[in-house]
Amino acid sequence: MENKVIVGGIYRHYKSKEMLYEVIAEAIHSETLEEMVIYKSLYKHGEYDIGTIWARPKALFVSKVPEDAKNANNQIYRFEYIGEKEK
Repeated sequence: MENKVIVGGIYRHYKSKEMLYEVIAEAIHSETLEEMVIYKSLYKHGEYDIGTIWARPKALFVSKVPEDAKNANNQIYRFEYIGEKEK
């Protein structure tokens, strides 16, 4: 998979069809210079509300699903691009 992340794109996490996120930016970690993906949840999960902002290293965001992980969506990658947010 290409390391490209689409800002404004909607992504589904491999663990559930309901785990949707919108990528809002790419960033550089100020201390390590590691590339990061900044994204927000589009669903409520436990104590975290819709719109909770998350950061994850880009290398992990675009990584493949671990072979031993439960994969409800049969995805190859941890986050799968599913389209653009409707305007």
